[in-house]
Amino acid sequence: MAIAKAERLMNLALCLMNTRRPLSKRELRESIEAYREAWAQGSEDAFNRMFERDKDDLRELGLVIDVDENTLDGEAGYLARPDRNRLPEIALDAEEAAALSLAAKVWQQARLSGAASGALQKLRAAGVPYTEAPAGTALEPYIPVREAAFEPLLLAARDRRPVSFDYRKAGAAVVEPRSVEPWALECWRGHWYLAGWDRDRGASRVFRLSRIAGKVRSRQGAFTAPVPEHVDVRATVARFAGEGATATATVKVRGGSAYPLRAKALAQRQVDCEWDELEIPYGRGLAADLSEYGADVVVLAPQELRAELIERLRAVAGPAVRAGVVEGEQA
Repeated sequence: MAIAKAERLMNLALCLMNTRRPLSKRELRESIEAYREAWAQGSEDAFNRMFERDKDDLRELGLVIDVDENTLDGEAGYLARPDRNRLPEIALDAEEAAALSLAAKVWQQARLSGAASGALQKLRAAGVPYTEAPAGTALEPYIPVREAAFEPLLLAARDRRPVSFDYRKAGAAVVEPRSVEPWALECWRGHWYLAGWDRDRGASRVFRLSRIAGKVRSRQGAFTAPVPEHVDVRATVARFAGEGATATATVKVRGGSAYPLRAKALAQRQVDCEWDELEIPYGRGLAADLSEYGADVVVLAPQELRAELIERLRAVAGPAVRAGVVEGEQA
């Protein structure tokens, strides 16, 4: 059905764009096989409804359709004038073209790399001057996309389609079903994140793609919450991870571990041959971040962060740890 509709829309667009005079609905019906079949098998009303839906769909896709009420046979005529449906010429200077060439090399996923390569070929054919970066350079940017959830979420965000998936929060032992209206995806510090509206919680949320379990499932219907004009995924993730927080926390870190935590430390000192003590920014979500380091991190202060981390570790620990190992380690 989807293929049949796409073919019908394409045929209607070609008829409207390749005529020098407005065409009536009767002429369009005789020119397009799908319309002839609908009219022969149904009624005039069925054809009219199909035509009106198709015309509205083409307009939503950006086609400008003019209506002429003064045709020779007295019926309204339809025409898509080439001058009103022609894209402006692309004018890029050398720096802009170089930036596009560099951006095309960033994507390593097959689907996106093919689209990027095709876009560059079209620019070259149009005479846009750009110089490809030499192969084998010492530094070459790329964005790794290892999560299977990336592509379906990217398409859902583009098409404004709600989705559902199973999600495991940091430090949680089991997954939870989530129903989300996806807004945007962004890569931050080597991880992909999705920002969107969590329908079950009635609030905006950010999800790390590596914590999505199983397949992303599309859902019927439209978005129920307005999409913000600007979605700053990095700022949201940083806020939940304690970045930019005014409070601080003191933690012990096992030597030779937790290097991302050490990178954002405000101060550090060596306690002994096995442990270092760090002072790090403390904000909402820091316990979830610390729980990923397991026994390599011990919270010294504040007490509420220490209690929250112990609770998270208990949730994922085995019977022996639940019996007191976590409390003993944190002590």
